[in-house]
Amino acid sequence: MLSLHRTNAATLSKSLIRHSSSNTASNKYKVVVVGSAGLTVASQIYNRFKQAGKALNHGDIAIVDANQYHYYQPGWTLVGSGICQKERTRRPLDSVIPKHISHISENVKSFSPESSSLMTASGRDIKYDTLVVAAGLQINWNAIEGLPEALANPNSGVASIYSYDTCNKTWGEIEKIKSGNTIFTQPAGVVKCAGAPQKIMWMAWDRLRRTGRFGDVKVDFYTGMPTMFSVKKYSDALNELREQRGVGGHFQHNLVAVDPENRQATFKNAEGNLVKADYTMLHVTPPMGPLDFIKGSPIADATGWVSVDQYILQHTDPRFSNVFALGDCSSLPTSKTIAAITSQAPVLTENLFSFMDSGKVGKATYDGYTSCPLLTGYGELMLAEFKYGGEPKETFSALMDQGKSQRLFYYLKKDLFPAAYWNFMLQGKWFGSRGIFQPTW
Repeated sequence: MLSLHRTNAATLSKSLIRHSSSNTASNKYKVVVVGSAGLTVASQIYNRFKQAGKALNHGDIAIVDANQYHYYQPGWTLVGSGICQKERTRRPLDSVIPKHISHISENVKSFSPESSSLMTASGRDIKYDTLVVAAGLQINWNAIEGLPEALANPNSGVASIYSYDTCNKTWGEIEKIKSGNTIFTQPAGVVKCAGAPQKIMWMAWDRLRRTGRFGDVKVDFYTGMPTMFSVKKYSDALNELREQRGVGGHFQHNLVAVDPENRQATFKNAEGNLVKADYTMLHVTPPMGPLDFIKGSPIADATGWVSVDQYILQHTDPRFSNVFALGDCSSLPTSKTIAAITSQAPVLTENLFSFMDSGKVGKATYDGYTSCPLLTGYGELMLAEFKYGGEPKETFSALMDQGKSQRLFYYLKKDLFPAAYWNFMLQGKWFGSRGIFQPTW
């Protein structure tokens, strides 16, 4: 079975829990952040109080996360493309948490927002003044029949960049194929970075072309979505690219089963009919959804995401006004990317600070900004940037057409963004499209 990198809390000793002695006795924190995706916002909250001359004590902010490692997940596309070693995409979680922030190395079992508390898997009750949920989402590997077994089988021809355990297998499969059919899939609905399923496809296509194999290998894109991308400007450009490069497009086709023994994939189309396709190599983007411990909890909406106001990131239920959320686990109607999180973090920080200081949220608002660096080959990338409503909000539009692939953007993805992530974002020193310049309201 695939590891989802959620460490079993029962195997963790109390020595892995790092927090101040005063909080050990009370299990009470001023700010509790659920999930290490909240490292950015945790640091920004600490820095914001310090800037206001109201510095928090060491240990007043706690991160609850049982994972052994923290992952730079956008790097898995680079691993699958043979550009990066996967070991460079993870670091021990404890090593990236600042010493002034407590680390509770457990998983959350349940929320009790009416009493401003949560319970961990071990039964520990943790109370908070404010809660920030940044727990990510759940990858549903088992939703596709035969997929976990196929990914674990080294001879199946099946790979995925959506796991640390399998991203390097993707590169191996790309290098092995000499002829036949390569299929790249994308499910309908929410996925981490909706452009990633075709990023790896374009990189594979370019690798096949550069090594003289493209004439013998057919490339097809099977997507559960009706178009190539959710934003028309980029979707049109990507579809034109697909046609130019001779890549097959099969829209509103969801992968439902994998038969590695016969190298066959089964899809369900918009009419509900099953469509079978033979493959030599199959790259799968699995279905995704809300985490089980959030789904059905008092802080979740009807679909299982943490229900927050899309502009101020505060919970929509006035009874839970001390609850905030950002990133993949939230109900925010925008693409789930790291770029979105780094734009959401300063807004949440300002509003949480104001709420704790005055009882009311501040003036900071989030416009839905997100970015998807769409690799289209080695040395080229289309930088999609947009906000709520699928409206482009581009950083470089005055200088170049972001609807076309650019070499500069490729090196942003390959070199700048990973360095910025480890050295600035996790320390709370990166503010979305503004980079190192902190916004003011």
